[in-house]
Amino acid sequence: MIGTVREVAPEVDADALLGGAQFIDAFCVDIGAAAVNAREACTRMVLNGPRWIDALLRLRNILVRPFGLKTSGEGAPAPRGMIGLFPVLSETPEQLVAGFDDSHLDFRIVIDVSGDAASRQVTSTTLVRTHNLLGRTYLALIMPFHKLVVRNMMGRIVETAR
Repeated sequence: MIGTVREVAPEVDADALLGGAQFIDAFCVDIGAAAVNAREACTRMVLNGPRWIDALLRLRNILVRPFGLKTSGEGAPAPRGMIGLFPVLSETPEQLVAGFDDSHLDFRIVIDVSGDAASRQVTSTTLVRTHNLLGRTYLALIMPFHKLVVRNMMGRIVETAR
């Protein structure tokens, strides 16, 4: 059904994207005939979110600053520019990989667009590799919000296409 976000089994090469990742999940949404490439899907997800997600990100930035954690992709190499606070690491029309490495954890967001012109799907896959206790703690604290945020962001792809 168009617009229904569902959790799916990840279908990315995790070792190639982020070897040693301890966390990986994926969500998919059918977007019908909407002509969307991976960059456009990612932009719709990240830049058109509801205010409560922006508020959570601001709170996160305030809370992690004393620990020396990055508050965005600051300082990360961004060979393909930024989408919101995410540096784009690689990109084709069908797949965009964004993310950065930090002292506590590394993460990647992979946006895949598949299907034919009449029935397209967008899949968002998140991969995380922690480095230390701070990274594992951060991951444990963020997980209750992760699925809710990703589902909401994925729904924005369809809403902004209308």
